[in-house]
Order: sequence, then C-alpha cells, then structure tokens
Amino acid sequence: MDSHSAPVQSPLFDRENSEKKRIVNVASVKQLSPFRYPGGKTWLVPEVRRWLSQKPKPPEFIELFAGGGIVGLTVAAEGLADHVTLVELDPDVGAVWETIFHGDAEGLAERILQFDLTLENVQEVIASSPKSKSEHAFKTILRNRCCHGGILAPGSGLLKYGENGKGLASRWYPTTLAKRIRHLILLRGRVTFVEGDGLNTLCQTIHRRDVIYFIDPPYTAPGKRAGRRLYTYSEIDHENLFDLCQKAAGDLMMTYDDASSVREMAERRDFHIEPIPMKNTHHAEMFELLITPT
Repeated sequence: MDSHSAPVQSPLFDRENSEKKRIVNVASVKQLSPFRYPGGKTWLVPEVRRWLSQKPKPPEFIELFAGGGIVGLTVAAEGLADHVTLVELDPDVGAVWETIFHGDAEGLAERILQFDLTLENVQEVIASSPKSKSEHAFKTILRNRCCHGGILAPGSGLLKYGENGKGLASRWYPTTLAKRIRHLILLRGRVTFVEGDGLNTLCQTIHRRDVIYFIDPPYTAPGKRAGRRLYTYSEIDHENLFDLCQKAAGDLMMTYDDASSVREMAERRDFHIEPIPMKNTHHAEMFELLITPT
C-alpha cells in the first residue's frame, strides 16, 4: 500500500482477542432488517462491534453491497458511526431502502399490516408492475418473504409448506415487519441509501480517510452458501475489488467464504486474514474469512 495515500491499518483484532474465536449463533442477534436472507450477515454483527470498538468513532460507515443491510443498520442503530451509507445495485432491494429512508415508509408499513395474505393476492402482486417506489418495495418484501429461501433472483418459486405447514404465511409476520420499518424510520437522520454499484462508490470515495467500509460481495467463490441464486446481481470483479481495497485511504473489513482462491487474493496483497467460526440457524458450524489491510 502506498504510504503517502493511506495510513497504516490495524489488524482485525488484537492478538488476545484473535485467540478467542467464539462461535456466533445468528439467532442471538437483534433483527433490524425487513429482509430474510439465508447465509446473510447477521453472524457478523458481534465481530463488527468488537472491530469498531478498537477504533475512533468514524464519521462515515459505508456498506458497499448492502443486500439485507444488517451490518449498516446495526452500526446506525447503535451509534457506532456518525453516519451510515448503504449502497445496493439491485433495484428491487434498492426500492425497499429508498422507501424506508427517503420515501413513504409509513405507507409501506401500513400496507404490510393491511395485506390479506392469500395465494391469489400474492400472485397478483408478484405479477404486477409497480407504479411507485413504495409499491415496488412492497412487492420486493412480499417476494422475499414468500419465495423459497428469500430468493429474489429469477426462477424462485413460492413457498408451499414453510414452517409447521403454514406455507406462504410461514415467513410473513406483518406486525414484526411494520415494527422494524417504523424503527428504521427513526434512523433517517443517520442513514443514506444510494442505488448503485458498490465498486463505483469505492472508487469515488477511495481518497477519504474518514470512511470505514464494510464489504460483503453478493457472490464470492464457487460453493458460497448464499450462492448465485439469492441475488439478481451476483457478478463481481474480485481482483479489481481487492486492488481498490489495497488503495483505499480509509479502513475496511471484507468478508468471504473460507476458500483457497480468496485466501490467495488476500495473501498476494498482504491483507490480514481472520477465520471466524459461526453457526447457522440449523446449528451447523461454518467458517468465514474476515479480511482487512495490515
């Protein structure tokens, strides 16, 4: 890294904490997002808290590939940064964040509460062409909650059975969803949403020393648990991403599956690699890599 363009970055955690690799159960983390994404970033929340606690409070925290947004939302809700920017390219996901932080979020919450969840009504909404951001946001949330695995990419079918044989209703919690949206409305002064390419945002802000980035690309390497099917936009130039991260003046954290190809990209750039054990909702232990500049 060019010493004239960027400060020396600290390792992910201090050595003492690095030895204490705690398994994170995602069910123990407060849910703030209206989305459900299997294989999402909920497990990372305690790690981000620990990481940020070792640094001065940043003026800006940018989540470059926001998706369900749980990391950026937690940083905003807990005041871990002065301001949070969520960046997302997918217009379906983006419609939700645009509505919540810059549009008719109360109308969205009310529509969720009033919606009569029947197969016919769900099919009608999914087949419709939204006439506003708020309608687009509602359609996205409905698809995310009623399609297999929360998958928004083309080809995902509706739930038939779900939890306890409830089918479509098994993931549709209108009161909970409305409560989350109304809670996020209170964060509007601290959160900005940008619909766009995370790599472009990184390029535009690469000179800023007052920024901390969180980077979890939507698709990393063959075999990623969330995989291509979860997202419509799943192609990222990872070599370019690593190159940009190496040049960034601000601090950053990347998260990837524990894959040899990812380790190789990180090691070539002398990045710090921290394997983190975690448990998914089925209590199966898995490992992810947290990567930071050294």
